[in-house]
Amino acid sequence: MRGTDLNMIERPYDGCGKCLLGVRRLSRMKLATSSPERQREDVLAAAASVGGHIIGWADDWEVSGATDPVTRPKLGPWLRDERGPYDGLVAAAVDRLGRNVVDCLNTGYKMRDEGKLLVTYGHEGPWDLNDTTDENRFTMEVWGAQTELRAIQRRNRSATVKTRAAGRPKGKPSCGFRYVRVVMGGKFDHVELHPHASTVIRFVARRILADPERNTSSSEAARLNRAGEPAPVDHLAVMYGKPSRGRPWHPTSLRNILLSEAALGYLMHNGKPVIDQEGNPVRLCEGLWDRATREALKKVLTTGATPWKGRRTNRGYLLTEVALCGQCHNRVYTQTQNSPAMPPRYACTARNKGWLSAKDCRPAPLIRTHFLDGHVEEWFLQKFGDGVIFETVYDPGNGVPERIAEVQATRERLRGDREAGLYDAADDAQWFRERYAALGRELAVLESEPQRQPGMVQRPTGETVADRWHKALDAQARKEILLDFGVRVTLFPAGAPVRYVVGVMHGPDRNPSGIG
Repeated sequence: MRGTDLNMIERPYDGCGKCLLGVRRLSRMKLATSSPERQREDVLAAAASVGGHIIGWADDWEVSGATDPVTRPKLGPWLRDERGPYDGLVAAAVDRLGRNVVDCLNTGYKMRDEGKLLVTYGHEGPWDLNDTTDENRFTMEVWGAQTELRAIQRRNRSATVKTRAAGRPKGKPSCGFRYVRVVMGGKFDHVELHPHASTVIRFVARRILADPERNTSSSEAARLNRAGEPAPVDHLAVMYGKPSRGRPWHPTSLRNILLSEAALGYLMHNGKPVIDQEGNPVRLCEGLWDRATREALKKVLTTGATPWKGRRTNRGYLLTEVALCGQCHNRVYTQTQNSPAMPPRYACTARNKGWLSAKDCRPAPLIRTHFLDGHVEEWFLQKFGDGVIFETVYDPGNGVPERIAEVQATRERLRGDREAGLYDAADDAQWFRERYAALGRELAVLESEPQRQPGMVQRPTGETVADRWHKALDAQARKEILLDFGVRVTLFPAGAPVRYVVGVMHGPDRNPSGIG
């Protein structure tokens, strides 16, 4: 409106009857786009044209127009009456509300039935869906937006099929990989391993394979969160110039990354590798690991495969899981004081919990955490600090077992397709017999070659125990070092002849030492 200061259109809810919610949406956010600013100007102008003002914004970026407005992250809570009172919606256009006829009409009728305003830029005054002309016009605009959406979806499906047939991926790269573009802003040229993300995922796999009873997808997700490693969705956002939102790693998503065949460098579709004309998976680039390693990960990450008894703690105390009570032999826990000035303590709480094994644990041992942590650290570095660390890693062998596993997997896949009736036609059946026979001959040749079986091997890392200890980011990382060396701390009450005993459960020194 001429003579109206749009900056004054935004102000808090005041009950005037025209307190409107600004609605903005964009399917794809790019750095070069100016759509959010243009939508803002149009929304403010539309609100001013009806004498209203904006009390808040429901900005749904990276949200498809096919999404029901009620389920959208920002607009949905307002429509479900979870965000407080408002007198209506105002959008830059009808397609910013959505691109589905049924969903948009439901939203419009909700505004009508609740006596709220529905305003869009370019339409004179609020929409009146009780009026046949306005209702028909609103329906036609939504129908046009839906028609455009269907055309976009059809073009995207066609492009996806053609791209997949050409052996090229479409969409986001898998975790640990990246697209390489020769020309800035152009089509990507090839796929390669991401230098940092691939190192992170490979390290997770090595840790799990080295000690599957202690290192699980849950403990590794917690470790990555403590280390500040961006989650896959945030890492992808940063790669494309978007800000990280600090979202955490989740055990389930990490497990899916480790088990997915995308980690082998394959072109994927619907969770399965795309097969070429020869019946082999289409490979985009070098994988994070080989098939033998994936089978080993699959074995240890299968539900119920790891016999770890007990729940791992990720609290920031050094000796939880390491210290035991010297009287009842139960695990020692931490106690925080009511006063922030009082440091936490390690204490045996088993008797207070009513455990029968601790009925005679009186008095319960108790000690300040910083005092015991300091003595254990001093003992550990003095005893093991100069030692060279060897890491246990998975050796896939000389490559022959990997190739055998690859050919066997291809044969099983073809056999499964055959049993599902995919090669019943005469020409397809002949191709299946020829291809299956060729794979059998290739498998026979591979099985006749000398093999070095995959397995766990130890190799020096070039750093000492003290180096790793001082590089540890937090108490949890140092605790893992103590657990790797089998360190055990036994705590006694203050009146006992010995306050605590530090020793190892296994290794070269089986007798407790370091009496304090």
